Amino acid sequence: MKKLLILTCLVGMSLTGCKDDFLTIVPETELSSAIFYKTEADFQQAVNAAYVPLRTIVNDRAWLLGEMHSDNTYYSRNPLFGATEQQEDIADFAVPTANGVTANVHVLNLYRQDYLIIARANQVLSQIDAVEFNADSKNNIKGQAMFLRALAYFELIRYFEKIPLHLIPVPNRQEAALPLASREEIFAQIVKDAQEAIQLLPPKSTQEAGRATSGSARTLLGNVYIEQKKWAEAETVLKEVVNSNQYSLMPTYAEAFSENASNKNNAESVFEVQFLEGAAGLNGNFMYQFMPRPISPTEIVTIMGTTNPQPLDGEGNNTPTPDIIAAYEAGDQRKEASIGFITLAGSARLNKEYPYIKKFASPHALNNNHGMNWPIYRYAEVLLFLAEALNEQGKNGEAALYLNQVRKRAGLGESQEADQKEAIFKERQVELAFENKRWFDLVRTGRAIETITAYGNRIKANPQAYYYPEGTAPRGNAFSNISIYYGLPADEAALSPHF
Repeated sequence: MKKLLILTCLVGMSLTGCKDDFLTIVPETELSSAIFYKTEADFQQAVNAAYVPLRTIVNDRAWLLGEMHSDNTYYSRNPLFGATEQQEDIADFAVPTANGVTANVHVLNLYRQDYLIIARANQVLSQIDAVEFNADSKNNIKGQAMFLRALAYFELIRYFEKIPLHLIPVPNRQEAALPLASREEIFAQIVKDAQEAIQLLPPKSTQEAGRATSGSARTLLGNVYIEQKKWAEAETVLKEVVNSNQYSLMPTYAEAFSENASNKNNAESVFEVQFLEGAAGLNGNFMYQFMPRPISPTEIVTIMGTTNPQPLDGEGNNTPTPDIIAAYEAGDQRKEASIGFITLAGSARLNKEYPYIKKFASPHALNNNHGMNWPIYRYAEVLLFLAEALNEQGKNGEAALYLNQVRKRAGLGESQEADQKEAIFKERQVELAFENKRWFDLVRTGRAIETITAYGNRIKANPQAYYYPEGTAPRGNAFSNISIYYGLPADEAALSPHF
C-alpha cells in the first residue's frame, strides 16, 4: 500500500488529560497505514487529523463559495489595488465554466479539502475494527469519522451536481478516478453515515469539547432531510435534539459566538470548528480577510484591539450588502451585534463608510492571528429547522413556538407574517447571516436564480451602493453565469476520464 501522509495536527485530551491537547500540534510524519494503526492512540490521532481541513475550509473557502456567492455579502472594490479576478468571479456569478468544469482555484481548493476529510475518515473506518481496544472509545472514534465524512459529502453535493463516492482508502491515483455518483447515491450514504454516527457518538455533556456528538450528528441528519424535503423525518430527528436538554439559546445573540476562550463550545453550540490564537499554527485570520480595504493600523485596531496593528491593502471581501442590512426588522438586536461600520480615510469612494461583519470580531493580541471558533451548527438553527419541518406539514401553531423562541431572543415579538413559510425563510437570513447558510437556502428553496438575477441588476444599476468608487462599475461579465452548481475542478478533471 502506498504511503499515507497523516497530518496529525490535533491530539485528543483523552491521550494526556490536558484540557487544551485537542488543539495541540505535533510534527507531520510520513507513515504507512499498514503499520501505523495498532493502538487506540493511533486511531485517536488519525481521527484528529480528519478535523484539520475544516479549519482551511471555514477560514479561507466556505465564505467565498457560500456567503459571497449570495446576496448577503459582496466585495469592496479597490481600484488602487486592482482585481482579484477569481474571487470576483464567484461573487459576480461569472465563474468560467465549460463542459461542466471550471479552473477557479477556490472551487478546486474547497473540493480537495473536503475529499481530504473523506480520505482520512476512510482510513480510520477501514482499519479500526481489526484492532482491539475499549469499545466505548472505538465507537466514539468511528462515530466521529462517520460524522465528518457525512459532513464533507453534504457540503460537496450541495456545491456540485455529481461527485465521486469514495468509501475505502485509495491506494493509487488510478483508483481515485471513480465515476460520478448520482445525487441519490450520495444522499443515501450521507444519511447512512449520520444515522450510524448518532448511535455511536456520546452526547455533548460527556464528549470532549469540540468533537462531534450525537446531537451534532442528529442536526446534520435533520439538515439533510430538510434538503430532501423529508419533513416528517426531519421533525423526528430534530425533536430528539431539542428534547435532549443538551442545548439552549444563549441569553443574548452576541453571546452565541466565541468572543473568548470561556465562551467557546457554549450552550448554543452544536458543532463548531476549533481555532486557537497563538504561534502553534491553530489560529484563524478570517476576520482580516473580511475587512474592507485599504484600512490603516489606526482604523483596524478599533476592531481588532491588537498590540501590533498592521495596514491591509488590496480588495475587501465578504462586505455586508445593503440587502442584508435592510433585511433586519426595527428593534432586531441581531443587527447591531452582527454588523459594524467603519470609516476608511484611504478609500477611493466619496462615501468612505463601510459595513463589516461584527459578529465574529473579538479583541485579540496578535495581528492576523485570532482564535474565534466558527459555528457550523447552532441551537438557534435547530429551532428554525424544526419550525420549517413542522410548518411544511401544516403544523403551523407548533412551528410558531420554535420560530418565536429565536425571535424573542433577538428582542422581537411574535412573527406577524401572514405566510409562515416566508417568515421562517426571512428569519434564517438574519439569524444565520454570514454563517455560510444563505446560498444553500436560496438553492434548496428554488429561489436562487430569481433572487440573484434581481440582486445583480441592482448592483449594475447602482454600483456605488455596493461599494464601487465613483466612476467604476461591475465588469462586463458580471452575473453572466447564474447557476445553482459549480463546475467540477478542471485540475481534477485532467486526472479523471469521468468528468
